[in-house]
Amino acid sequence: MSTNPIQLAVLDMAGTTVEDGGLVISAFEKAADAAGIPDSGDERERARQYVIDTMGQSKIVVFRAILGDEERAQLANQAFEDAYNALIEEGAAAPIAGAVESIERLRSSGIKVALTTGFSRGTQDKLLAALGWEDIADLTLAPSDAGRGRPYPDMVLTALLRLGIDGVDNVAVLGDTTSDVETGLRSGAQIVAGTLTGAHDEQQLRAAGATHVVASVTDFAELVLSHHHSPTNTESRFHANA
Repeated sequence: MSTNPIQLAVLDMAGTTVEDGGLVISAFEKAADAAGIPDSGDERERARQYVIDTMGQSKIVVFRAILGDEERAQLANQAFEDAYNALIEEGAAAPIAGAVESIERLRSSGIKVALTTGFSRGTQDKLLAALGWEDIADLTLAPSDAGRGRPYPDMVLTALLRLGIDGVDNVAVLGDTTSDVETGLRSGAQIVAGTLTGAHDEQQLRAAGATHVVASVTDFAELVLSHHHSPTNTESRFHANA
């Protein structure tokens, strides 16, 4: 593994730095109703499983894949956003334990932090406001800010360019889904870590190619800050892939 210093940490939001608590699936059910997917049976189950499998990806892209019809996809996406925003307004959003401290620790050490999401810009802004996180990161990005969402590398590369990072080998990526991992790998990031606080488990994250699997964002911050100093011990502690 490269020993170039990490200058940028790109962190996912829901499931990585923000508790999900089933909010995405709850909002999906409202979206499925709006799109006319029967409330029980194989079609609903297949759609729900696809949402779980593609966690982290742009929601409009997910609904297009499920429904195969642009009008219904737009209807479902709007219903999803309305439902998720309502949950945020009801106070359902909460940071994952240690997230605020980890972000502050990274930034105080000179590492820039970008928060990314598969939600729309409007939903991301509502989530940031509900958490009081408007100024917590150096940059926040939704798919529309970068061109394409996950699993494409656009948000990671946009963060690199906007924040003046030397190269992709100076970037670390953290997320809770296989889409996050694929995004990091496609971007060429030095560290592409999966966290066990969200949608996908260790086996799924490793199979996707994660360079490390960590228990939480707290351990990720420790990894980013310390992996140069003691590579052998760090790779053992943070479950590096062979």
